[in-house]
Amino acid sequence: MDVAIAAIVAAAAGVVVGFLVRAAVAQSKAQSAEARAQRVVLDAQKEAEKIVREALVEVKQEIGGMRRDADEEIRARREEIKRQEERLGQREESLERKLVEVERRAEELDDRDRKLKRIREQLEQAAEQHRAQLEAVARMTAQEAKEALMSQVIEDAKREAMATVREIEQRAREEGEERARKIVTIAIQRVASEQTAESTVSVFSLPSEDMKGRIIGREGRNIRAFEATTGVNLIIDDTPEAVVLSCFDPVRRETARMTLEKLVSDGRIHPARIEEMHERSKKEIEEQIRRAGEEAVMAVGITDMHPEMIRLLGRLQYRTSYGQNVLKHLVESAHIAGALAAELGIDPRIPQRGALLHDIGKAVTHEVEGSHAIIGAEIARRLKESPEVVHCIESHHGEVEQRTVEAVLAQIADGISGGRPGARRESLETYVKRLERLEEICTSYPGVEKTYAMQAGREVRVMVKPGEIDDLQAQVMARDIAKQVEEELQYPGQIKITVVRETRAVEYAK
Repeated sequence: MDVAIAAIVAAAAGVVVGFLVRAAVAQSKAQSAEARAQRVVLDAQKEAEKIVREALVEVKQEIGGMRRDADEEIRARREEIKRQEERLGQREESLERKLVEVERRAEELDDRDRKLKRIREQLEQAAEQHRAQLEAVARMTAQEAKEALMSQVIEDAKREAMATVREIEQRAREEGEERARKIVTIAIQRVASEQTAESTVSVFSLPSEDMKGRIIGREGRNIRAFEATTGVNLIIDDTPEAVVLSCFDPVRRETARMTLEKLVSDGRIHPARIEEMHERSKKEIEEQIRRAGEEAVMAVGITDMHPEMIRLLGRLQYRTSYGQNVLKHLVESAHIAGALAAELGIDPRIPQRGALLHDIGKAVTHEVEGSHAIIGAEIARRLKESPEVVHCIESHHGEVEQRTVEAVLAQIADGISGGRPGARRESLETYVKRLERLEEICTSYPGVEKTYAMQAGREVRVMVKPGEIDDLQAQVMARDIAKQVEEELQYPGQIKITVVRETRAVEYAK
């Protein structure tokens, strides 16, 4: 027990002793750390003082350098300002000298102006005196003299201008006529046309006189059935072995002719047979119409034509104008228009197409009222032809004013084809009457000595008395005769009126 207590006491004493020892050691260390800290602070203060001193030295040095630089810059600027002041002074001196020179020259100019003014006044006085002397000599004022001179100059200028214009017009007319003749001649030479014209057959020959009775039938039933079926009048008269077919529609007349031909060839003529043969003939005629239209289009070289337009062209194979087959006239006109366009350097497609279709309205004029030109234009417009082609059709007879070169070419081609020799024919009686009337018109004018109708009535030469008719009156007479011929006569193409005196005045009745 005692031992244990002693051990405890010993342990407690050891703990106390250890604690005291540690406290003493800790105190010693704290004192040592404090001393070191004081030394560190002192060292830092010394270092800081050293840095501050060095910084102050550097700042002083920098301030000194900046001051030196500023002084140098101030000195340089003062020198530059001084130099500028010197230059400005020199410029002021130069400007002053120039100002003095300008003032001196201004004074000289003022003196010169005063001298010129005095000289001008002297010249005006002299001119006024000279004008007064001239007016006294010429007995007219300056204004009157000026007007007289201007009038003379204007008159001379007009006279020279008229002479120049007349010369230019004459030269242009001669060159234009020569060029036109050449173009038309070449165009006609390139077109091969028939010299005689075909006409629709209206007289049908019979194999015998007995056939007339069979055509008439019992109590006229066959002829009535024939006329009712075909729409054509069948005229049976005293003409031996012939009957006449009469109808305003050439296609219907040709269909009736073909029907009658089949009936006569077959020999069986009765109403039922007439209807049968008429239907067969209608189909054949339609096929012939289509084929004729296609051949016409191919002959011209056109490929894009509406089928209805081709059919209308084919119908014109059975129509004539003054004995000229209309379809052949259209093909010929198309060739002439193409040749004219080629000679003029124009695309020939529009003139060719317009010339080919210009009389298309004649295919339906027996069905529609109105001018064939306007009707044809409406048909072409409905079948989607180009506006240029439609204009060629509607303007070829003058109902519509021509606005394009192609329309003019189509009209010219129409006139050439219809007016060429051999293209159209007329009866001998009509021909003789036209020539007589033509000569009567020309002879009715005063001063006419003789009149000659030439070239089958296509030209008239009027011989006038030189003592009664001068050149100007001859020109007026030619124009008056042409106008009267146009108003009173019907003729194909044109008639040339030539009034012969010492010079010839020519006009055309178109």
